[in-house]
Amino acid sequence: MKYWEIIADNLHNAGWSLGWVSAMDSQGRTIWIVDAHRDEKRFIIRADELLTAYVKIESAVFALEASNLHSHFGSSTFVDRYPTLKLGDA
Repeated sequence: MKYWEIIADNLHNAGWSLGWVSAMDSQGRTIWIVDAHRDEKRFIIRADELLTAYVKIESAVFALEASNLHSHFGSSTFVDRYPTLKLGDA
């Protein structure tokens, strides 16, 4: 099993719907676009490699869930160690 498949399985098991596609950019390079959505939240990531796209999606989802925990339970040591990522930073 490839690493991106493990990430995809983990996201799917957490209730996220996933999709991905490869395309060619204007310079002939392959790019990967990965989409994850759940509960009216959506992340779309573009990367040069499929694994990179999945790692970025996983980071964005983790940041969202960590910020949701933080707002639900208040400040905690665990959540404060993982600041929320902006989608552009992912």
